[in-house]
Amino acid sequence: MNNPYQTYRNNAILTASKEELVLLLYNGALKFCNQSIRALEEKDFEAAHRLNLRVQDIIQELQFSLDDQYEISKSLDSLYEYILRRTIEGNIDKDIDVMEEVRGFLIELRDTWKEAMHVAKIKLVATDSKK
Repeated sequence: MNNPYQTYRNNAILTASKEELVLLLYNGALKFCNQSIRALEEKDFEAAHRLNLRVQDIIQELQFSLDDQYEISKSLDSLYEYILRRTIEGNIDKDIDVMEEVRGFLIELRDTWKEAMHVAKIKLVATDSKK
């Protein structure tokens, strides 16, 4: 029997725009980062490691998705590289403070992306209403 929640999630991913997929990646990275921090607090280092690897995978996916034709992509690539390095350091050292730093970056990136999506949608609606 299919899990309705999993079916819904799969459909959301399959029908998402590129912008929505990036938002899903940010949300996923943030979710796994939060879970990793919680596992570190509970001294469950195996779970923290596994969750940290999920964060690393998502950050790498965000890097791979960058479009080099835009100047901001170079800045984002450098930022993603820094976040990836800190995530690896946090995993090796089992350092909650480092993972909280990573979480801060992920929150900022996610919130900025959501705002950019909102602004783009407003501009699209305004442009469409002028036609």
